[in-house]
Amino acid sequence: MDSVKLMNRTDTKFVFPLTTLIKILPKLVKHYRVLEINGVRLNAYRSLYFDTEDFQFYHQHHNGKTNRNKVRFREYVDSGLSFLEVKSKNNKGKTIKKRIKVKEITESLDGSNLDFVNKAIGSEIPLKPQHWNKFSRITFVHKRRKERLTVDVNFRFEDINSTKNNLGDMVIAEVKQAKRNLSSNFIRIIKEERIHPFRISKYCMATATLFPQLKKNKFKRKFLHLDKLQTI
Repeated sequence: MDSVKLMNRTDTKFVFPLTTLIKILPKLVKHYRVLEINGVRLNAYRSLYFDTEDFQFYHQHHNGKTNRNKVRFREYVDSGLSFLEVKSKNNKGKTIKKRIKVKEITESLDGSNLDFVNKAIGSEIPLKPQHWNKFSRITFVHKRRKERLTVDVNFRFEDINSTKNNLGDMVIAEVKQAKRNLSSNFIRIIKEERIHPFRISKYCMATATLFPQLKKNKFKRKFLHLDKLQTI
């Protein structure tokens, strides 16, 4: 895992039904190892996302702005670790993640945590907690290449007032590489199932669902695709 932290990377995402995951798992054994923590391979994650009062980060993503950011606390439940993370997407399609270890998730940013966020973003922006998300993840590490594959299931989210929702029974897989390489074994295997890359932000999909007053016209095709997956 230390060799594939890939804090500066390219991401290629796929969305597909759980039945497809069950079908392709045996094909992955030859090429990938699976992360196991205390005997657990399906690990629980919990995140708290921050944005401005008027959802600046969300609108930047929705409008296709490059050089955008996301701010979150993330708890790796089975490891007992928590981090404050700033994810940046630059105009070259690279994802750059900066993070610091924290004792626990808090519903405010202050002190050294706030200093870290301001420095990572490059400016002082008033942020507030907007919503939680929770999911379970299987993490694969390629046996020969510098590549990590994450497979997320059971994705659920709720706002600060505990209004809950989910994106249904589907899988969100993400191939993380230092440099995009479409000859990845997973990409080849999933394309055999006629499933192609699909750009999706769990943060944006959850935000658009929990806060229907926000514009989401550019995400309509994504929601239609997600709805279609529920019927497969």
